[in-house]
This record gives sequence, structure tokens and C-alpha cells, in this order.
Amino acid sequence: MSELTLTLLRLGFLALLWILVLSVVAVLRRDLFGTQVTRRKTPEASVLRPARRRPPASAPPGNAARTLVVTEGSLRGTTISLGQAPILIGRAPECTLVLDDDYASGRHARFSLQAGVWMLEDLGSTNGTFLGRTRVENPTAIEPGTPVRIGRTVLELRR
Repeated sequence: MSELTLTLLRLGFLALLWILVLSVVAVLRRDLFGTQVTRRKTPEASVLRPARRRPPASAPPGNAARTLVVTEGSLRGTTISLGQAPILIGRAPECTLVLDDDYASGRHARFSLQAGVWMLEDLGSTNGTFLGRTRVENPTAIEPGTPVRIGRTVLELRR
């Protein structure tokens, strides 16, 4: 093998080794400093706002809950008016309710309206979703007033 080929192989191996080292450092840095929660601008219609006296035009029928309230955690007091659309909860920026909670997954849980009843579904989270003291394994119907725990955050459906 020529001297030039051997030198190029050594330099290529050295470059691959540095790429490996830098990627390990990046992963460690991301784990140490956590996920950055970004504030996102939302259209006026979907802004988190206090509960209304009159239900919105797209309110769920009958005795179904009309608001989702955060009762414990860093977003305590946050209220989301419910309509027909599902509510996605987690740490990812595309979620309807973005949690700043180390124990919540990126896409942790989903509230959805099915036949006039709100259902809670865990989306394969690491730490689980709890309805009262019971871990949610399958889509489960939720009664208004029952606490839903996602990490350190507690949510509640209200009429």
C-alpha cells in the first residue's frame, strides 16, 4: 500500500472518530440541559383563555365537559375551552397544551370526544398517565372533576 493511501485512511479514520466524539458530547449536553420549551404563537381562536359564561358554538353536546383546567403544576390555572377537536398534551411544541414537565413525554396523552363522552388515551408515555390513582392503559372515559395526572401536572375536566 502506498504512503498516500495509508495517510488518507488514517485521516479518514481520525475524522470519523471526531464525529463520534462530537455526537456523544451533543447527546450528553442535551440530556444535561433538558429540552427547550419554545413559546409558540397561536391563532386568536385557539389561544388559551379563561372559561366563558356562554359555551362556544362548537361546544360538546349534553352534559359533556366544556373546559380543561390545570389544577397543579407549572401551568396551574390554565384553562382550555373544549370543542370537538382532540386535545394533545405533552412537551412537544405541536401539542395543544405544552407542558414544561420533566416527567411528561413529547406526545404524552390525548383527550378526545367520542359519542358525547370525553376519552383519555395514553400515547405510550414513559411515566404513564393516571386517572385518579389508576394508570391508564386503554382509552378510558373521563367524568368531569376526576383528576388526571401527567408527570407533576394535574388536569381536570369541568362543565
